[in-house]
Amino acid sequence: MLFHKSLLLFLTSLLGVSLISSAQTSGAQTQIDQLADKVEPKVIQWRRELHQNPELGNFEVKTAEKIAKHLKALGLEVKTGVARTGVVGILKGGQPGPVVALRADMDALPVTENNTHNLPFASKVKTTFEGQQVGVMHACGHDAHVAMLMGVAEVLSSMKKDLKGTVKFIFQPAEEGSAPGQVGGAKLMVQEGVLDAPKVDAIFGLHIRSDVEVGTITYRPQGMMASSDNFKITVKGQQSHGGTPWMGVDPVVTSAYIVTALQTIVSRQLDVTNAAAIVTVGAINGGVRANIVPSQVEMIGTIRALDVPMQQQIHERLKKTATSIATGAGATAEVEIQEMTPVTYNHEALTAHMLPSLQRVAGTNQVKLTKPVTIAEDYAYFQQKIPGLYLFLGGMPKGQDPAKAPSHHTPDFYIEESGLKLGVRALANLAVDYLNAPMK
Repeated sequence: MLFHKSLLLFLTSLLGVSLISSAQTSGAQTQIDQLADKVEPKVIQWRRELHQNPELGNFEVKTAEKIAKHLKALGLEVKTGVARTGVVGILKGGQPGPVVALRADMDALPVTENNTHNLPFASKVKTTFEGQQVGVMHACGHDAHVAMLMGVAEVLSSMKKDLKGTVKFIFQPAEEGSAPGQVGGAKLMVQEGVLDAPKVDAIFGLHIRSDVEVGTITYRPQGMMASSDNFKITVKGQQSHGGTPWMGVDPVVTSAYIVTALQTIVSRQLDVTNAAAIVTVGAINGGVRANIVPSQVEMIGTIRALDVPMQQQIHERLKKTATSIATGAGATAEVEIQEMTPVTYNHEALTAHMLPSLQRVAGTNQVKLTKPVTIAEDYAYFQQKIPGLYLFLGGMPKGQDPAKAPSHHTPDFYIEESGLKLGVRALANLAVDYLNAPMK
C-alpha cells in the first residue's frame, strides 16, 4: 500500500511538472508570436535596406555597422570585427542556464540584378571583383537572414528576464567564400573562438529557399548539404609534333582517359545507397596549336559528398585513378585536393529533440523532411565543434511551381517577404525551447 501511495505521488509530481512545463511553453510561444507580429514590419524594412545596399564577403562594413547599432540599442554585449567584418551579440537571460547560438550570413554575390519583379529596392550597386566591374546583389537571401536574426534579437531581448540561459547571435561574413588563399567565413570565426566565452552548447541556423513555399520549413537529420572540395590534376607528358605523336607522350589523350575514369569512382566504386556524391571536371587546359602535342594538360574540378567517409574515399580513389592511368600511358599526374567546406551535418539527437518545436510553430504538415542538396554551406564548421541544426525556410509565393521559381545565385532571384515572420518565430522558439529543456 505504501508503495502504491509513493508511486501515485511520483506520478502526480511528474504530471504537475509536465503541466507547468507545458504552460511555460505555451506562454513563451504566445509572447514570441505577439512580439514577432510587432517586429515584422521592421524585419521587412531591414531586409529591403540590406537588399538595396549589398556588400561582398569580407567587405560587409555598412551591414555590420547596421547590425551592431541595433544590437547595442537592445542592450546586448556586442563584439565587432570578428573574422574581419562579423558581429556577435550576447544576450544574458535573467536566469542561469545553457548557451545557444543563432547564426545568419551577411554577404552578397557578384551578380547584377535584373529586377524582373520591379522591386523599388532593387540593387544598383557596382564594384570591382577579381579585376572585373560587376554588379552586387543579395541573390541568395542573406539579406533576409540578417533581417530575421535582427528581429529575433529584438524579440528575445524583450523576454530577457524570463530566459534561462544565454543567447549568442552570430552574424557571419563571407559565407560565399573568401579571396583565394584567405581563410574566412565560419571557419575563421571558429578559429577566433566565436563558440567560446561563453561556450555554446548548440547552434541553430536557417536558409530561405526560393523554391519552397512560404509557410513551410524543411529539415533533414545527418547530411543536409554536401561537402565541397576543389581538385587540380596536372598531367605531364613529352611534347612532340602532332604528325608524329609516337615521338612523345600525349597528355591530352591521357587526360581524356582520366576524365572518363573519374566518373566511375561514384558510379562503380562507392556504395551509392549510403549517400549521394559527385565528381565533376569543370575545365581542361593544354596546348596552343593544332599540330603540337603539348607537354602538359591541367584540369580542375569539384567533389561533392554528403558522407564524410565517402568524401575521404573519393579523395583517395581520385588520386589513385589519375596517377595510375598516367603511369600506364608513360606520363605523370600530380593531384592536388583543396578541402573547402565540410558536410553540413545535422546532429541526429538535436534534430529529434527540436522537431516538436518546429511542428508547433509551423504546423505538423508544414514541417517536411527534405532531400539533401549537393551545394555547400560553411555553417558546417560550427557543426564540427558542437551539435547543430540547419533548416530551410520557404520563400516562394504560395501556389507557384517550384520548377519555375528563380534559382539562387541568379539575377532574377526572388523571395516572398511574408515568409520572414515564420523564420523569426522558428529561431526564437528554438532558442527558448532549448534553453528551457537542453538536450541531455
